[in-house]
Amino acid sequence: MIDAHCHLNFHVFDNDYDAVIKRALEKGVEIIINTGTSIESSTKAVELAQKYENLYAIVGIHPHHADKVEKDWDKKIDALAKMPKVVGIGEIGMDYYSYKSNGITDPKLQRKIFERQIEISIENKLPLQIHGRHAAKDIFEIVSSFKNQLLEIPGMFHCFAGNIDYLEKVLDMSFCVGFDGNITYKGLAPGEDTTLSELVKRTPLERLITETDSPYLTPEPHRGGRNEPSYVIIVGNSIADIKDIPFENVDKTTSKNARRIFKL
Repeated sequence: MIDAHCHLNFHVFDNDYDAVIKRALEKGVEIIINTGTSIESSTKAVELAQKYENLYAIVGIHPHHADKVEKDWDKKIDALAKMPKVVGIGEIGMDYYSYKSNGITDPKLQRKIFERQIEISIENKLPLQIHGRHAAKDIFEIVSSFKNQLLEIPGMFHCFAGNIDYLEKVLDMSFCVGFDGNITYKGLAPGEDTTLSELVKRTPLERLITETDSPYLTPEPHRGGRNEPSYVIIVGNSIADIKDIPFENVDKTTSKNARRIFKL
C-alpha cells in the first residue's frame, strides 16, 4: 500500500522516524509521502525523501499557517518544488475550523496563499494535495477558476469530508479523494452531515487514495495514540469492509492511483 499523506517531518517523530519507517515497510507499505505545512516542515520532508528510497515529499503552506509566512515564502516553496523526489504541492487549501491555538486564520489571507501555491503547482507541473475543512464552497470556487490550467489529473483532496454533492463536484473535476484513519470512527465529525463511510461507498475505487495523516487521525483500535504510516493497512482494510470488496483490490487499485497522480 501507499501512505500518500503523512508527517514524519513533524517533531513528534524526531527520535524514532527511522524505526517508524522500517516498521511500515515491514508491514507492506511500499511508499510513504511526507507532506509539508510550512517552509520548515516542507524542507524536512525533502530531506527525508533524499535519505530514504521509499520516501517522497510534497511541499507547501497549510492554510492554518497562512498568517505565519516569512518574506519570499513563495520563492522558497518554488525552490523546494524543484528538488528531487518532490511530487506535489500541498497541503494547501482553505480551513474555516476554529483551532484553539489560532482561531480561524483570515480567509482573505488564506485565499491569497492558496491561489499563489496553485500557480506554483502549474508552473512546476505538479499535482495538488488539497486540505479543506468547512470551506467547501470557497475551495471549489478557487480551484474551478484554475481548471483549464491544471494537470489532466490535477491531484487529490486530502482527508476528504463533506457531502455527496461536494464529492461529486470534486470527482467531476478529475481529482482523486484521500481517506484516513478517521473512517474507522463512529458517527459524524463536528460540523458534517454525511458520514465518512457513506463518502467512501460513493467514491469509485479508481479515484480513491489511502493515507494516514500521521501523527493525527489514528485509526481504531489504536485511537488515542500516535498514528504512523504502518496503519495505512488498517485504512485499506476498513475501505475494503465498507465497500465489501477484497483487501487485495483496494491495495492494488489505490496504489495504482497514487502512482498515477504523483508519477511514482
